[in-house]
Amino acid sequence: MDIEAQLIDLLGPDTVSVTNEDMVKYGQDMTEDFVFQPDVVVTPASVEQVSALMKWCTQNHVIVTPRGAGTGLSGASLPIAKGVLLSMEKFNQILDIDEANMQATVESGVINDVLRHAVERVDLFYPPDPASKGSCFIGGNVAHNSGGPKAVKYGVTKDYILNLEVVLPNGEVIWTGSNTLKNSTGYSLTQLFLGSEGTLGIITKVVVRLIAKPKHNLLLWANVDLATTACKAVSDIMKSGIVPSGLELMERKGIDLACDQLNLSSPLEKNSQAALLIEVDGNEMDRLYAGCEQIGVVLENHGVSDVLFADSTEQKEAWWKIRRSIGEVVKNHSTYKEQDTVVKRSHLAELMAGVKEIGKRYNFESVCYGHAGDGNLHVNILKNDLTDEEWNGAHLENGIREIFRLCKALGGTISGEHGIGYVQKKFMNEVLTDTHLSLMRGIKKAFDPLGIMNPGKIFD
Repeated sequence: MDIEAQLIDLLGPDTVSVTNEDMVKYGQDMTEDFVFQPDVVVTPASVEQVSALMKWCTQNHVIVTPRGAGTGLSGASLPIAKGVLLSMEKFNQILDIDEANMQATVESGVINDVLRHAVERVDLFYPPDPASKGSCFIGGNVAHNSGGPKAVKYGVTKDYILNLEVVLPNGEVIWTGSNTLKNSTGYSLTQLFLGSEGTLGIITKVVVRLIAKPKHNLLLWANVDLATTACKAVSDIMKSGIVPSGLELMERKGIDLACDQLNLSSPLEKNSQAALLIEVDGNEMDRLYAGCEQIGVVLENHGVSDVLFADSTEQKEAWWKIRRSIGEVVKNHSTYKEQDTVVKRSHLAELMAGVKEIGKRYNFESVCYGHAGDGNLHVNILKNDLTDEEWNGAHLENGIREIFRLCKALGGTISGEHGIGYVQKKFMNEVLTDTHLSLMRGIKKAFDPLGIMNPGKIFD
């Protein structure tokens, strides 16, 4: 079967590509160094085209891998089974900002930051802010239930999705819910698509809930002697009654790499091994200053006295740039594998200590950072002196399994916001039973009986 010719007849030549350049470009995302080339790349521009494509793929039993911006870290958009790579990049329109009802309707290829800036112009706010907010798509955020620094106060993507337009594998177009704040009408099909990673259907439109934009924010940088000390302080900050709009942990190596590669001045003191980046926001500056003072008292109780205050917008942006760039600069520095661990925040110090102890036993270095207020720790494992056999074989896999078993023992799980995709699926049995996986497979089969939607992701 000549897939290219048939799809050109169906969708037009401007929508279909098989060039070597596109095969490589769309055959990878931000997950390690994997490349899996599809048979063909399709970039539809309308729901009707997506529907026609899915009908054709169902009739011809052709695999489809949906793709957003390609910023994912779990390999969910890698076309490991070849077939059609369906890119949503042309679905980039904000269709409506409903100020009266505080919601917006967007196509799934709208960039997170583009939506954020658009609604802020009318004093509204869309909180979910992944590190890749400047490039990631809203549809991809839905597919991974993405979070970000603001999640500690405002929640993650699932807390802001009201309704989705979805093209099912058979080409049928449905809305999954309603554009209302309350909906108790049967099972929540909308929530099923949160974290589904393109395995159930193609998200084409998204209706998001908005809130009032906070008028002010303040930002603190706390230098800490040990990362475990920072972890211990996090719980007490939250217990103090102050809910930060950001509470981020960074280890020294990540900060140093970011500052070196970005040519930024480091706020980190020479003897400090970690830092906390703490943001508070709201409408009354007096309360925000009082909150910062209260946070300072908590930090001092943990022996942290070197707390810096961002006194300009430029300084705030520089500090956030350091935090948001750590994952990318670590990847530029070394071959790495990123694990997205999450535990109850009161156990974060135990998780951090355990990761370092496991690293010593398996001879790997890790750079840790993440959303401390959520107990969400990103563990970047560096290849360094590990042999290819150790890196790609049972040696490192066993070390990662031990990290995930520690997460489970601490009441956590193996992914907080990056998803399972291709690289984490072999670890699903560490935290889920056969019953859990059987139920998930049943849901998958109900939506996709032929198994053409992004196979080999989440589970085999």
